[in-house]
Amino acid sequence: MHIADLGDVRLHYRVDGPNDGPTVVFANSLGTDLRLWDPILPHLPAGLRLIRYDKRGHGLSTCPPAPYSMGALVSDAEKLLDMLEVRDCVFVGLSIGGLIAQGLAVKRLDMIRAMVLSNTGAKIGNADMWSERIEGVRTGGIESLADTVMERWFSRKFCQTPELELWRNMLTRQEDQGYMGCSAAISGTDFYATTASLRLPTLGIAGDEDGSTPPDMVRETVGLIPGSRCHLIRGAGHLPCVEKPVEFAETLSGFLREVGHV
Repeated sequence: MHIADLGDVRLHYRVDGPNDGPTVVFANSLGTDLRLWDPILPHLPAGLRLIRYDKRGHGLSTCPPAPYSMGALVSDAEKLLDMLEVRDCVFVGLSIGGLIAQGLAVKRLDMIRAMVLSNTGAKIGNADMWSERIEGVRTGGIESLADTVMERWFSRKFCQTPELELWRNMLTRQEDQGYMGCSAAISGTDFYATTASLRLPTLGIAGDEDGSTPPDMVRETVGLIPGSRCHLIRGAGHLPCVEKPVEFAETLSGFLREVGHV
């Protein structure tokens, strides 16, 4: 485990693989920490430099008071990757992580050569929806939303398995301020115009039972970028890297080969 002091926030991060390997950076979803990616790592090609981190307010990173801006979350990722001397990486972002990917790609094309936008959009939800969710956490804590969130995160089949408890616990043990802060960042983000300006290899990944970012939203978002394509994972919800790790890893690995990153 490592901690990066970025000034106004300290981020927990982890690096696996050789320091001179092709770099893949992972940014996870709202309410999860970097362990989100554990299921897919054994199925990825050898020799990659894999960087994961907990965004502000999540996991073992520090938790400034809410609200946060998307600009701050993008800047956090930028500062961390600059510190780690990352250039020409493939950036994999899921949900809010996908928004961070889009924002960082627009800002730092020297840093990102290709990206994977998993279960995300150029704009996710609306201000009223996020205000209601923030107020729910403020009054009742994350626990008050947990069962509803599980239904959005996972397929009906997965919701009936014992493993669901692990992910519910991960959600409810995040900081309320961190969840509210990142919710505010999502609420204020509309990347349609800026993402449409991007010209870099892009893969979209969607789950056919995703209750948060349905497949049509993912397809619309990656469709803003010429030459992009989208892969649908069946029998999965918002976190296909958890429910279908082998298919997710195979899809990502195929994309890495396409862009010459392995």
